Amino acid sequence: MPDESRHELLTNNRKALTINLDNSKYGTFAEIGAGQETARAFFQAGGAAGTVAKTMSAYDMTFSDEIYGRSGRYVSRERLLTMLDHEFGLLVERLDKKEGDEKLFFAFANTVKARSYRGSDDEHGWLGIRFQLTLHSKPNEIIVHTRMWDESNVEQQHAIGILGVNLIYGALYLTNDLDSFVKSLVDNVGSERIEIDLIHIEGPDFEQVDNRLLNLQLVREGLTNAVLFDPSGHVVQPSNALYKKAILVQRGSFRPVTKVNVDMLNCAGAQFIQEPAVKDKSVIILMEITMSNLLASGDFDNRDFIERIETLNATGNYVLISNYFEFYRLTSYFRRYTKEMIGVVLGINNLLEVFNDKYYTHLAGGILENFGRLFRNSVRLYIYPMKQRAFRHYLELQSSEGNEASVPKGVETAGGFADEMLITCDNLRVDDHLTHLYKHLLENGYIQQIKNADLSLLEIFSRDILRLISENNPEWETKVPEDVAAFIKSNHLFGYDDANQKTTA
Repeated sequence: MPDESRHELLTNNRKALTINLDNSKYGTFAEIGAGQETARAFFQAGGAAGTVAKTMSAYDMTFSDEIYGRSGRYVSRERLLTMLDHEFGLLVERLDKKEGDEKLFFAFANTVKARSYRGSDDEHGWLGIRFQLTLHSKPNEIIVHTRMWDESNVEQQHAIGILGVNLIYGALYLTNDLDSFVKSLVDNVGSERIEIDLIHIEGPDFEQVDNRLLNLQLVREGLTNAVLFDPSGHVVQPSNALYKKAILVQRGSFRPVTKVNVDMLNCAGAQFIQEPAVKDKSVIILMEITMSNLLASGDFDNRDFIERIETLNATGNYVLISNYFEFYRLTSYFRRYTKEMIGVVLGINNLLEVFNDKYYTHLAGGILENFGRLFRNSVRLYIYPMKQRAFRHYLELQSSEGNEASVPKGVETAGGFADEMLITCDNLRVDDHLTHLYKHLLENGYIQQIKNADLSLLEIFSRDILRLISENNPEWETKVPEDVAAFIKSNHLFGYDDANQKTTA
């Protein structure tokens, strides 16, 4: 039996052999499409007779339909679950009375589309395992979605086989330490060959598991660069949500989401849907938080992350957590799933950061290469205005947290008569050597001023709201949407304490 207290890097063969030699484990393997390599790993390791009850390879759609029923999509979560239902149910039905007092049953399944001989395709797959951790118990279930990055069909199949063994081994031996389990999924294959962009665990032994945190770990560990949550807070596969849709995305800390955030999206959305390329297209709106933002205060805080997700869900929007600091990388990610127009909603402070050379020293073409990549496929930046006084306050907040921020030319950091001056993308001045580039992007519509912004909201900042909440000052409620305020209060988020709230005069 392996040591379950820590994650040891074992070879793929050793993992399969360990399971084969464990007389308490017994299961079936069902593999569709390109996912034909997992069962073979167990046969090659030796001793498979002690583990493998049956293997199934249903490559032909007609045969697959006869076994599992007709399916609209063969490489899908729904198909995988049908396979697990059928195979685990059959295993228990036939063997529980005979072997159930000594064996823990499992059913592994995958359905995979690898690169075809015709060329590049959407190479991805679903893998899952339904398994018992105690005798005669109701099963647990783990499913993952993966994308393969190898250049050849054979290499992709090989990578899927390794992932399959890692999933089975991890489910049977590592789930008492889910951090180790997640890391182990790319053992002996690496995240450069396999990306895992969704994981879901459920069952009687995992009732306390929060799948949102588990999927966030995929991003933290580099197994994927982004995970997507739907408005109900469930993790969804990005291709299902983003496929062929026009995308409007706003980046922020959303700690918590404010009336400014909502006004930015509403105003930008009104312009976005008027774009000729967007008319009559399906549109999805995303609120995006980068991992660098989640880690801004140092160590990662699980509670803080959950509170941000839940308050954003209260606004009815999708939430994307990503590792994409540069916007050109974010839009390139969206291009995996859609060719439609992409709109990025920014404040003046964010726009200045986009025009900061220091972020592009890793690119051979520097900032010019950044903009070439960012705008090459129907992308627009929508810019929300900011009052000079508000920008000065923003700089103070950044400085108090030890962060540097770009200062636009013409902004008086000491205050004065220009406090009410509105900074827009039309009067913003960038560094001299970038002026002509900025004017080119502005005049050609790549950068657009957001119209009809609510100027009464321009001095609202999330950090001030957090301070007001900590001070038990009810003024914070006027700065966030009503449904968000109610949600924060009812769930006592961000340190809200109703017992100590001050009353207004």
